[in-house]
Amino acid sequence: MPSRLTLAELHRIRQWHLAHGREQPMETHLWDGVLTLWLMGWMGWVPALMLDAIWAVPLCLLAMSLPAFYVHWRRKAHVAQRLRCDWLPPGG
Repeated sequence: MPSRLTLAELHRIRQWHLAHGREQPMETHLWDGVLTLWLMGWMGWVPALMLDAIWAVPLCLLAMSLPAFYVHWRRKAHVAQRLRCDWLPPGG
């Protein structure tokens, strides 16, 4: 199960993407998409409850945990040597 990401980890990942965005545009766009969905989850759960759209609450909860799941998936793929992930910390 993925653990929560700290603000320092999010910052470190973002700094890597800012520094390497030209060399790795797809990865940068993917991370931006993950963060966009994360923000939509955080911003959407209150309106979903207020508008009685209970079906949207699980989607918001899933979106709120998306960055942790994404980093967990990338770490597993990196350790299994299926995917190289340069923004993981050393020993990551």
